[in-house]
Amino acid sequence: MPSGTTMPAMPTATERLPCIGVVLAGGQSTRMGRDKALLDWRGRPLLERQLDALRAAGVDEARVSGDRHGYRGIADAQPGLGPLGGLAAIAGTVAGDADLVVIPVDMPLLGAALLGRLRTEQPLARGLRCAGHVLPMRLRLDTESRGLLAALLREREPRRRSLRALQQALDCAEVALAADEAAQLADCNTEASWDEVSR
Repeated sequence: MPSGTTMPAMPTATERLPCIGVVLAGGQSTRMGRDKALLDWRGRPLLERQLDALRAAGVDEARVSGDRHGYRGIADAQPGLGPLGGLAAIAGTVAGDADLVVIPVDMPLLGAALLGRLRTEQPLARGLRCAGHVLPMRLRLDTESRGLLAALLREREPRRRSLRALQQALDCAEVALAADEAAQLADCNTEASWDEVSR
């Protein structure tokens, strides 16, 4: 190569993609009997608590999946398809490749340190979740995962149209949890579980 010229920069495996935090808050809360996203958690809506946890974990931006006008929520393009439909709607708003850190609105004990692990560990994994749990998860949003999302949404059987099915298709990796981290994954689908967690 002639002197004074430089090779063009090539992307490396360690280059960091934008990281977008996503709170899944588009469900009907049928088992709870009232809107989980607006439950009072320490004097504020649970949805706001979850957004703050994602920001504290170091995401570049936090978004809401679900028709939440006060939070610029992204409504599902195809209602009734569950969390996968919500994730697909968020994906439709993201230009280019990104990592998504996805959490449910009903896990109020999630801490920033655990979400930070999910954001940074095993950076080459196409998907990453906590051992034994579907959520929270990290998803590499790229051409392949977008195609998988579209294909799974066309499945007629609900079991095959799920986050679990997406994770299996991506051969999702896992992070092992300490006992205190595992305790953060308590979800609140019912009044009884909410009462237990919010004591």
